[in-house]
Amino acid sequence: MGMTLRIEIFPADIEASLAFYTALGFEVVGRKEGPPYASIVRDEVRIGMVQSHAQPSEHRAVPTGTEIVLGVDDVRAERDRLVAAGIELAEDLQDREWGLTDFRVHDPDGYYLRITDRR
Repeated sequence: MGMTLRIEIFPADIEASLAFYTALGFEVVGRKEGPPYASIVRDEVRIGMVQSHAQPSEHRAVPTGTEIVLGVDDVRAERDRLVAAGIELAEDLQDREWGLTDFRVHDPDGYYLRITDRR
């Protein structure tokens, strides 16, 4: 049997998160109003969002110790595109000792995203 991965995040402001993730190149593929929910995708990456106040507190742990890693074909072009779109970098491009190049951003709720090449 195969396996897929979809992550769920719990933003305080779903509209602000949708604006951020669509600037990252994600497309909104589903919306529900009660409780506020959105599903976004980019290539094979799928993220669900549920407005944080709509979920029990045990589902809304602070995103500490978690890094969401997104692999792209051209990390330098992706970095330039996001900077041009007004996305603030948490850390600019770095060539890592393990052989990858990446940069990092935070979403509006503090989720830590590492955008890296796909070597």
